[in-house]
Amino acid sequence: MTSENPADRQSAFDDRVEAALAALPPAEQRMARFFVSQKQAVLLGSAAEIAALAGASDATVVRTARSLGFDSLSALRQVLLADLTGTASPGKRLARTLQETGGDSASALRHVVGLHESALEALKQPDMEAAFAHAVDLLAAAPRRHIFGIGPSGAMAEYAALQFNRIGLPSRALSVSGVALADRLLWLQSGDAVLMMAYAPLYREVEIVLDQAGLHEVPVVLISDNLGPLVSDRIAATLPVPRGKADHLATHGGTMVLIEAMIIALAAKAGETAFDSLDRLSSLRGAIDKAWIKRGTRKK
Repeated sequence: MTSENPADRQSAFDDRVEAALAALPPAEQRMARFFVSQKQAVLLGSAAEIAALAGASDATVVRTARSLGFDSLSALRQVLLADLTGTASPGKRLARTLQETGGDSASALRHVVGLHESALEALKQPDMEAAFAHAVDLLAAAPRRHIFGIGPSGAMAEYAALQFNRIGLPSRALSVSGVALADRLLWLQSGDAVLMMAYAPLYREVEIVLDQAGLHEVPVVLISDNLGPLVSDRIAATLPVPRGKADHLATHGGTMVLIEAMIIALAAKAGETAFDSLDRLSSLRGAIDKAWIKRGTRKK
């Protein structure tokens, strides 16, 4: 007997749709297949946005969700999200990714470059540009920024905090998990802003940061490809950056591009503050290592 390949195993959500498919009218069959093939769009889009992408009506979107046994589109999203995040272990995601890329390095390179090209296209969309401008305004207006991320996102949170500090914008990384996070949250206060990189499921650390932000009336900018629908009432701005295909190994190139765009946009808003801070950085480096002096500071 051969063992089952984790990458071949259908999700419970897919099984549910397949079982109901034959009994649905043609328009709802097409929509149900769209729910399976475009899970990210279903998670992040409104009924109108999903309908536009699928070439259907809003009513068909909602009617199909109900025909599949869900009380509403929101209820369908909850089950879909739990299915995606609850069953796909890192090993399963890797298995699915390797099955698609094949075994050779050139294929892996092409696959990942393709994913990043798709992410960059998403960053160019008008809706994303408007959301990005709003997010930058929120972060620029605050006296202090707190950048949340744990796991792989923790390294990006540290990087963002370092770069924001270099351009004269006081920032701290909330990049630890467990009780260690409590020490860093002591600095959160009214008037600050939070930049959060977080993904479903809704971890305890994410809930605590959102609770504390709400308590102090601190706006939260969320970077996520799947958490937005679960916390939309607690978020001031959402930047949905793709991380590759659902149930595959996540990629973070798009998020890094977004952070680096934020550094430039925030520096533009900071103006002379950014230049003065970088001059001070150069002077401090020179005080530590005289070789840095040769690189000079801004000429005034």
